[in-house]
Amino acid sequence: MPNSDFLDLGPRDGGLTHVIDKGLGPRAVEDFLETAGEYVDIVKLGWGTSYVTPNLAHKLEVYRAAGKAVVVGGTFFEAVIARGKIAEYKQWLSEHGFAHVEISDGAVDIPRGRKLELIQELAADFTVLSEVGSKDADVNYAPYLWVQWIKEELSAGAWKVITEAREGGTAGIFRPTGEMRTGLVDEIAHEIDVDDLIFEAPTKAAQAWFVKSFGANVNLGNIPPEEVIPLETLRLGLRADTIRELLLDEAEAEEVEAEQRARTS
Repeated sequence: MPNSDFLDLGPRDGGLTHVIDKGLGPRAVEDFLETAGEYVDIVKLGWGTSYVTPNLAHKLEVYRAAGKAVVVGGTFFEAVIARGKIAEYKQWLSEHGFAHVEISDGAVDIPRGRKLELIQELAADFTVLSEVGSKDADVNYAPYLWVQWIKEELSAGAWKVITEAREGGTAGIFRPTGEMRTGLVDEIAHEIDVDDLIFEAPTKAAQAWFVKSFGANVNLGNIPPEEVIPLETLRLGLRADTIRELLLDEAEAEEVEAEQRARTS
């Protein structure tokens, strides 16, 4: 919550913030959560970093003491599948107390039927976040395929489906230049309840676009730790990028627009 109440910011009872942790140590996690923990819902331990983190158990304790859900990155899952180690992976997840699992096929080709079987299988023991979209910037799936695959994965048991963007915003729902494929996102949102989605949005421009397009409660993922509080200001209309849409009434917005025109004329 804000540290004062002189602004009427309005209620917000949703909007997942899914953070990417690329190798923070336990003390860094403590500092991060002390400042921004209230605005964090899910933490993803990026790709295979969890497997090579020597103090993983301590780090997980810190997150769990703060009540944060933690999930291992989907690329680690893909590496496991490529090696035929799914049984060992499930045991490893259970031994480390993971309640969530990410299932993706953005780097390793997994037949559609097999991916859906894996979602169904793991959903019996874990909360599944599946991911749609390729990590290869040159792969550009048609919108109808995105819609079809998302629907299939939700039906198979996924709790949420993540739309791929990578941590740099250069693949999946983004073009290699970093420009968002807004038409693709619009088509997905037309067919799928956005509450069932987590849009990866690692850049401020993308975060602002999603908040302006779908409101403060949109689920956003791959948020760097240092961007959690800035994202919260976007959600609340406390940053120029979203102030008109979320904080000002129509008369105030027109006044701001008139002042901006006067300054530039």
